[in-house]
Amino acid sequence: MTIREYLAEQTKLIDAELDRLMPPEDRPPATIHRAMRYSLFAGGKRIRPFLCLESGRVIADGTPGLAAAACSLEMVHTYSLIHDDLPALDNDDLRRGRPTSHKVFGEAMAILAGDGLLTHAFQVLGQLNGVAVDRRARLVEELAVAAGSVGGMIGGQVNDLEGENQPPTPELLESIHRAKTGALLRVSVRMGAILAGANDEELDALSRYGEHIGLAFQIVDDILDVEESSATLGKTAGKDAAQHKITFPAVYGLEVSHRMAEQERERAHAALERFGARAKWLRELADLIVHRKA
Repeated sequence: MTIREYLAEQTKLIDAELDRLMPPEDRPPATIHRAMRYSLFAGGKRIRPFLCLESGRVIADGTPGLAAAACSLEMVHTYSLIHDDLPALDNDDLRRGRPTSHKVFGEAMAILAGDGLLTHAFQVLGQLNGVAVDRRARLVEELAVAAGSVGGMIGGQVNDLEGENQPPTPELLESIHRAKTGALLRVSVRMGAILAGANDEELDALSRYGEHIGLAFQIVDDILDVEESSATLGKTAGKDAAQHKITFPAVYGLEVSHRMAEQERERAHAALERFGARAKWLRELADLIVHRKA
């Protein structure tokens, strides 16, 4: 089985769990639930929940609550995309190959759909079946910090907004992307490991893996915005340059950016050495992230 086939298999599992966890479309108030589901089931890659599942499996098979915890990450990720696409932020009309939430439901409902997904993610973690209260609390803390304003996703978004039209420096670039993209990818790995009972050394190794693939993911994302079309990406290509975003190609150029992504892939592999064959799919995911075209 290839990594793409395995991802497709796991995506079905994740989507079924998301469907179970989310309010149905016709549950009042129905409009908000339609809007939440519209973006959540828009065909995302499910990389973050996959990382949570696989890091948990590396530590212990059959961990209770693992699939639900993985889904909480997709909810937070999807909320961030809905809000990123709003006119006040990136102002994008296309996401995952179809109109963005605010184009379909209006800006007010899109804001509320993002709020609803973020809130529901923490409800899911608080209600994990078969998981001790102290471990549930730790997962809530981990996700809140990764999504927050101090070194987390919101902080990275602020740096990104304030960085527009500033000189593209390596320091500013790192402050944006380690928080904006990297923090949620890293915590995806950490949450699976914590839930499965990883010891300190195992958690440290998996965290380093998460940091390296998080950086690789953003480097490649920036490269693809330059090299690929909107049809291939499923979102508007070339927007980074148009909005004078600070990106890896803007700071380092395309050739060096490609080399940096490859270095991060190799470092991700090295971080997994202690786990041997158990980490097969995590290794192959690192390869896919760097070599993808969309």
